Amino acid sequence: MFRLRVTTYNIHKAKGLDGRVMPARIAEVLRCLNSDVIALQEVMHIGADDTQLNQARFVAEQLGMHYAIGENRRIHGGAYGNVVLSRFPLRNICNYDISIPRRERRGCLRTDIDVPDYGTVHVFNVHLGTAFLERRSQGRRLVEEELLGSRDLSGPRIVLGDFNEWTRGLASQLLFTEFNCADIRLKLRSRATYPGLLPLLHLDHIYFDRALTLEQVGLYRTRLALIASDHLPLWAEFGLASIPSA
Repeated sequence: MFRLRVTTYNIHKAKGLDGRVMPARIAEVLRCLNSDVIALQEVMHIGADDTQLNQARFVAEQLGMHYAIGENRRIHGGAYGNVVLSRFPLRNICNYDISIPRRERRGCLRTDIDVPDYGTVHVFNVHLGTAFLERRSQGRRLVEEELLGSRDLSGPRIVLGDFNEWTRGLASQLLFTEFNCADIRLKLRSRATYPGLLPLLHLDHIYFDRALTLEQVGLYRTRLALIASDHLPLWAEFGLASIPSA
């Protein structure tokens, strides 16, 4: 059985709790996790050689991974938003605008990943808003036919990211009706992912289709991870038993 390890990590523009912007620190945390697919939120991708600004490219190159960018807004003349990194080829990349008027722009980045000897896995990297009513609207948007309900989805889906929900709000309720959840609250004594140094809230989540088998789930807590960002990385490992039918 092939195993697929995925990670979600809000890197906070690579600005650590010590106030230093260090993409290399983020890359080192991710290297230790050794994941096949990584969903990052709050990433800068600015067309410059400065690694502090072109964080998406820098981290991808450090890890030797493919990457795709979902631009949610412009910052300093470049892209800012979600990023997916993958050991395997990416195709059908699409960034969905799930923004609410008069709120910060938000997105859901879909990447279809070709997993060798298995088939396609559809990965949706999500960053929801901080306001209660905002997330309710975004939750409804996620499950619409254009997005998670799309008829062109031939393989299993993984929906992960920073949902900004620490209680079961509408977005969580809607996803629970259709997906399983890699719920660290059932498996770990320490379950909070934010803020990094002294986590109090469980904001980051991983949902997945029932065709996938959850083998392990974990919260990555090391000295470096506790300071590198204001979130901690959440990871899950899935067993892929056979090629899914279309």
